[in-house]
Amino acid sequence: MKIATWNINGVKARIETLTAWLREASPDIVALQEIKSVDEAFPRGAIESLGYNVATHGQKGFNGVAILSKLPLEDVSRGLPGDPDDVQSRYIEAVVSVPSGALRIGGLYLPNGNPLDSEKFPYKLAWMRRLEAHAAVQLAFEEPFVLLGDYNVIPEPIDARTPEAWLGDALFQPESREAFRRLQNLGFTDALRSTTEAQLFTFWDYQAGSWPRNEGIRIDHILLSPQATDRLKGVGIDKHVRGWEKPSDHVPVWVELDV
Repeated sequence: MKIATWNINGVKARIETLTAWLREASPDIVALQEIKSVDEAFPRGAIESLGYNVATHGQKGFNGVAILSKLPLEDVSRGLPGDPDDVQSRYIEAVVSVPSGALRIGGLYLPNGNPLDSEKFPYKLAWMRRLEAHAAVQLAFEEPFVLLGDYNVIPEPIDARTPEAWLGDALFQPESREAFRRLQNLGFTDALRSTTEAQLFTFWDYQAGSWPRNEGIRIDHILLSPQATDRLKGVGIDKHVRGWEKPSDHVPVWVELDV
């Protein structure tokens, strides 16, 4: 089974790009971020025509997450627990039935956190603490759990072409990286880093020729519970999609699991 994550950066603006990739890559499950659409306006018809079930947690103009699945989506939940006053659409979770049992998918769009001297950075760290608490609860079920999305965290210097350029950015702050490590230390495996030590990126900014110069960073991650890690067969980044017409600034990242 192929499970992917992609920050699409506006699903209506990039629906042709999305459907072209779905036809090419044929993933079984996809977590999307930054759909930038309310649920009612999500272009589900074009996606459902390719054989996908669709669950969304949308928001007008920004944020928004979705799960696309060739298998029926069960027990869909929207929003990250822990703060009833948080109205930002950043987390969606669902279960699919596979031959080995239940497979849980958590799709997330973690806050950016910039600028550092604003309320956005404390919100990012608080959101990560809530994610850690929720993930700990889900891990206790001891089932395959894939927690994937745009984490807006550069875990290590190797995950940036020019690490020093990110020293003043929320994505590379010690607090952000420590929170990401705490999440991993619950028992998750960074799928990509479990298979390679190569310098690979998932995001290239639109500005300053970042894509032609390969000035990228790795901020889109797939974390696997121990039960999912045992089923890992492969990991990939569809870097070529960044060179397509009207691309997102992120590219799809995927894993293959033996379910």
